[in-house]
Formats: sequence, structure tokens, C-alpha cells
Amino acid sequence: MVNDGLACTPACSPSGSTWADASEEAQRAHIWRLLEQISDPEIPVISLIDLGVVRQVRRSDRSWEVVITPTYSGCPALSQMADDIVSAMATAGLPVRVCTQLAPAWSTDWMTEVAKDKLKAYGIAPPNRKCGAASEQTSVIHFMRKPLQAEEIVECPRCGSTHTFESSHFGSTACKSLYKCLDCQEPFDYFKPY
Repeated sequence: MVNDGLACTPACSPSGSTWADASEEAQRAHIWRLLEQISDPEIPVISLIDLGVVRQVRRSDRSWEVVITPTYSGCPALSQMADDIVSAMATAGLPVRVCTQLAPAWSTDWMTEVAKDKLKAYGIAPPNRKCGAASEQTSVIHFMRKPLQAEEIVECPRCGSTHTFESSHFGSTACKSLYKCLDCQEPFDYFKPY
């Protein structure tokens, strides 16, 4: 189903008069609290809210819409995220549908500081810089690997060393690179800033 250029799942049906009697503001706040408890399918230690994937909760005709933006347009976890949101809301008896919005594109700038701390504690190096708008960047696309001396300095989430190197541009998922620490000798994922 498409609504205003957004791809949406069907709404689950409402139940209970308590929900219907609550103010619109109270309903929206309750939905945001429920969304805070939904984990990212690929990184279970952070919520969809921490990741910055949930963009908006808005009222539609007879239900609520949760607008999400995937970390990238081909994200394999997108349908799982939508299913998890619909399931959590249905369990709470709330009418909701999930809409996918691709523009503006998701950025690691949307991640909360809490998410970055949780990633590090989980063993994934968080993005170490802000990206800003693509129009503000001097170079958005790299067709060749940067020279070794120009590589980003990425801190090992295990020992804190910056004596690390990128061993593969793609890690466990496309949004992460695989790095190795030369001090503790441990491999780790780095969540690429984009």
C-alpha cells in the first residue's frame, strides 16, 4: 500500500475503550515508549529509536502511523523492523501501520549517543565522526581505497587502541567495515559513518 509516497503496512485493528478515551498526545507518547523497547534485528543491544530509524509517529484517519527510514534502501532487516513494530503494537492492542520513508536518507548522525555507547560495549566501534548533509561534504563517493595513511582512525572497542586497520570494507552487514586491532589482535566491526 502506498500513502503520500510512503510504503505502508496495513493497520492492525484497535481494541479497548481505554485507548480510545486517551488524548492524542497521551496515545503518541505511549507509542514512543513502546517503540523504545523494540530492538534492531541485526544489533539487539540498541533500539530502533536509538538507531534513529523511527522518524515519526503520526495520526492517520483511524489509526496511527510509525514512519521508519532504513539504514540503507536495501537493508535486509527492513521488513523485520516493520513486523516487530506491528507485532509490538498489536500485542498492546494499538492500531498502527508502518510506513517506510527513504528520503531524506538515513545517516549515522541520527544515532543517539546512547546507541554509540551500547555499540562500543557490544564490541562494535561506533561511527567516529558526523557526516552532515551530502552537499556539505567535499567527496561523497570513493572509487578507490584511500591510501593507508589517509584511513580513518578507528578505536578498538575491546582495548581502546587506535592501532587498527580496515581488513575488509564490509563486515557482518553492509553498513559495517571489518577492522583488526594490532595491539589486542582482535577483529571487530566498525559502523561506517554515512
